[in-house]
Amino acid sequence: MKDFLRHNGAWLLIIALLLSILIGLASAFMGGNADPFSNVVNTITAPVRSGIAAAADWAEGVYSYVFHYSELQEKMDELEKENADLRKQIRQGEAASQENEQLRELLNLQAKREDFVFESAKVTARSTDNWRSTLTLSKGSNAGVEKGDCVITETGVLVGVVNEVGTNYAIVNTLIDTGTEMGGIITRTNSAGVLEGDLALMQEGKLRLSYLPDEAQLVAGDEVLTSGNGDVYPAGLVVGQVDSVFTDASGLTRYAIITPEVQLDQLVEVFIIKEFDIVE
Repeated sequence: MKDFLRHNGAWLLIIALLLSILIGLASAFMGGNADPFSNVVNTITAPVRSGIAAAADWAEGVYSYVFHYSELQEKMDELEKENADLRKQIRQGEAASQENEQLRELLNLQAKREDFVFESAKVTARSTDNWRSTLTLSKGSNAGVEKGDCVITETGVLVGVVNEVGTNYAIVNTLIDTGTEMGGIITRTNSAGVLEGDLALMQEGKLRLSYLPDEAQLVAGDEVLTSGNGDVYPAGLVVGQVDSVFTDASGLTRYAIITPEVQLDQLVEVFIIKEFDIVE
């Protein structure tokens, strides 16, 4: 019996539907009064009709869900696009604000040092070894950049000195590189010394101020500037702050460890001093 129903169920359903239709038509022609046989057939086919109605309702519900889901997905896509556009506008606004602040700082520096002739440049690469601390810039000899030019931030903080120049690039030894050697001065005491790079200190991101006079009374936090001694580099560029003071192994001279003001790993744009007045 089960096999019979399994193989012939579809046909039985079709027959039941046809009987239901015929009974309905007969009932209509008879004024709505069907015979007992019709009642029996209606009783048998009622569950089938209910099943068909339920299936139709389910299909309508699925269609409605799919339709509304598609609408929701489109709205979500629109919101995602609007959100991405807003994030882009925020980034552009932040970049513009940062650029404006940088320009204000540069104008302030130019007002203080009218003798400086600048060339702006982007930082395109950084040294990747433990023996050098260098930056590669996007400007070179075609922009008037020369070996020995000082490189600073927009606020006048020393970055380093140009050591190599190509047509459209320049390599800068940063102030913590072992090749650094220039005059430095403590603003509070006016004590002068020589700023030098040191291999061990370079790993810590620091440099030293050597050959300090015995009477120099330095304390942590003292500001250090370039002195301009030798007329090779401009005076008054901010170098950093005194971290600590020591006496060398010979016991003859003192030196200070200097923490630079510049954040070398965060530099994006710098300014090359191509010309400056020598302070007598």
